[in-house]
Amino acid sequence: MSNDIHVTVENVWKSFVLGDKVIEVLKGISCVFEQGTMVAITGVSGVGKSTLLHILGILDYPSSGRIGYNGVDPFGLSSQEQAHFRNTMIGFVFQAHHLLPEFSACENIMIPLLIQRNSRQKARAEAVKLLELVGLADRLEHKPGELSGGEQQRVAVARALVHSPRVILADEPTGNLDVNTGRTIHNLLKMIHTEFKITVIIATHNLELAAETDRQLQLVEGRLIEM
Repeated sequence: MSNDIHVTVENVWKSFVLGDKVIEVLKGISCVFEQGTMVAITGVSGVGKSTLLHILGILDYPSSGRIGYNGVDPFGLSSQEQAHFRNTMIGFVFQAHHLLPEFSACENIMIPLLIQRNSRQKARAEAVKLLELVGLADRLEHKPGELSGGEQQRVAVARALVHSPRVILADEPTGNLDVNTGRTIHNLLKMIHTEFKITVIIATHNLELAAETDRQLQLVEGRLIEM
C-alpha cells in the first residue's frame, strides 16, 4: 500500500441498543480525509466524536457503511490482519494517556516494538529517539506517576509514532490538560503533522485549537458538517 493514504468514509451509520431503545449516533456519514492534512472534528460532548474515531481506527465496527484506506476495507480483513493493519497504519492518542504505571517512559514506548519481537536494543534506540522528538530526553527513566499530565501525554504521542503510522487519531488529546499545556500538545501534533506528512484527525471541543487545523468538521446530530 502506498505511503499516500486517503481515508474514505462512505455512508457510515452507528447505533447502540439501550434497553428497548435504539440510539443512532452516526447517521450516514460520508467524508474523505486527504493524505497529509490535519483535520479537527468538533461537536458537543456525547455527540459521537469518539465513536467516529474508534471506527476510523478499527476499534469498533460501523452498523452499516464502510471505510477505506486507499480502497482497502479493513473490516473485510481477518482479526489478525486487522490488528496488523491497525498497528502499522494508525497511531492513537487518547484523552487518558493509557500509560502502564509500572514501566518507565522509555519502556512504555518500547513495549509495542518488543511485542513485535524487535530486539531490546533496537526498541530502546527508537524509544529514545521519539522521546527526544517530543522534548523528553531527560525523562527516559521516569515512570508516569513521576511525570506531569502534559509530559505523560507527550509520552503517549511518542508511543503513537512508534510504528511510523500514516494516520494519527487523537481523541480529545488536550481535554485533561490546562490551557497552556494543551497548547503545547496541540503544537506538538502540528509539528509531527508538518514534519512527517502524517494525516492527523483530532476530535476536540476546543474551537480555538480546531481553527488552527487545515480543515474543520462539526458533528451535529449524527452528521458531519464542513465548517
